[in-house]
Amino acid sequence: MKEFKDKVAVITGAASGIGRAIAERCALEGMKVVLADVEQKALKQTEDEMNAKGATVLAVTTDVSKAADVEALAQKSLDRFGAVHLLCNNAGVASFGTIWEYSLADWEWILGVNLWGLIHGIRFFVPAMLERNTEGHIVNTASMGGLFSPPYNGIYAGSKHAVVAISEVLHTELALKKSKIKVSVLCPAIVKTRMKDAERNRPPELRNPPDQKATVPESMKEGHHGINVEGETAEEMADQVFGAIRDEKFYILPHPDFRESIGTRFKNIMEERDPTLPRGLLQRLGIIE
Repeated sequence: MKEFKDKVAVITGAASGIGRAIAERCALEGMKVVLADVEQKALKQTEDEMNAKGATVLAVTTDVSKAADVEALAQKSLDRFGAVHLLCNNAGVASFGTIWEYSLADWEWILGVNLWGLIHGIRFFVPAMLERNTEGHIVNTASMGGLFSPPYNGIYAGSKHAVVAISEVLHTELALKKSKIKVSVLCPAIVKTRMKDAERNRPPELRNPPDQKATVPESMKEGHHGINVEGETAEEMADQVFGAIRDEKFYILPHPDFRESIGTRFKNIMEERDPTLPRGLLQRLGIIE
């Protein structure tokens, strides 16, 4: 997709971080933008601020873990604008800890948003996009944690590995169908977003008791996900996304210095070795000092 003016974009997780940056970039490109997010106050603020800049937007409060919410999002998008050309399955959450100590609520919450959110997006948007037989693009936000497996991040990494795999299958199946819809998978590492505050949007029924604390290294408590670690901006991620859409590029790897870790993982697989991660990566993530 080379031209964006007057085309329609739907972005989940659009009220903050990468999602909001992509939404604002869509508006700059002249697109009509559907903003979807579970955080109502931030969603309204985003809608108001984008409207004030002259953007054409529709805000829809959406919990992507719920099929009915995403089905309603798709219907409202089509009712308002008649088509969807760009779908960004971006909403994501994380919680850190030792994998065997995660609660059932942790698993249900993170997989609900990160994995089922993607599944619902594909189920309710792709058939409508195919039916119109027009040019389109789907961007699924995974993570560098979907290409290697950092410790103390097990549910998130598992969900993002699934996002990468599902995106690869979606890309191949659309290509076999000779569809005009292309696919990209975005794999960011450390980005300056509010991911570290994801708990703010955890549903009450899936919250852990106040006395349940995650087991993580002391060094990681102050060093993970942009707290004391330099990361790229969400706007830089949006630039990468639009470059990939224009170039019909599948893998979006915005952080060249993390590619060593990807290579290490696949080399370990090919040589049938135990999983390892480069020491520099572990230090950068705050896992070791």
